[in-house]
Amino acid sequence: MTKEHAKQLRYDKAYLRMAETWAQLSHCNRKKVGALIVKDRMIISDGFNGAPSGFDNCCEDDAGETLWYVLHAEANAILKVAKSTHDCGGATLYLTLSPCKECSKLVVQAGISKVVFSRSYKDDSGLKFLESAGVDIVQIENPFDEE
Repeated sequence: MTKEHAKQLRYDKAYLRMAETWAQLSHCNRKKVGALIVKDRMIISDGFNGAPSGFDNCCEDDAGETLWYVLHAEANAILKVAKSTHDCGGATLYLTLSPCKECSKLVVQAGISKVVFSRSYKDDSGLKFLESAGVDIVQIENPFDEE
């Protein structure tokens, strides 16, 4: 491993650990997912899965199913950038769970060039879509492991 690759891995793990911490802010019971968007070594946005602003923080119905309007962590992070003076062009998205196919479309459209995640979502069609769009994909299964 080159010195530059080792340094990047250190940063990737640190950002994933931060995304994991951010995920704990979610009020969802089934899954807690966190996201960070980093551009030029600066965090430009963050997000976690949950209801839109102004709605009750409950994410599941009485049967334990996710409510249709709950936003995924990456969608929340991308939408926060849309309300700011930043843009996602060339940025890296750090996620605790790989993106679904719907969020993968948002990632591509936002211009994000790299996705780093720790756990795999049950459906890998989002990752396949990102790969076909030329987005770099990196999985780091346990960002808490030391080198």
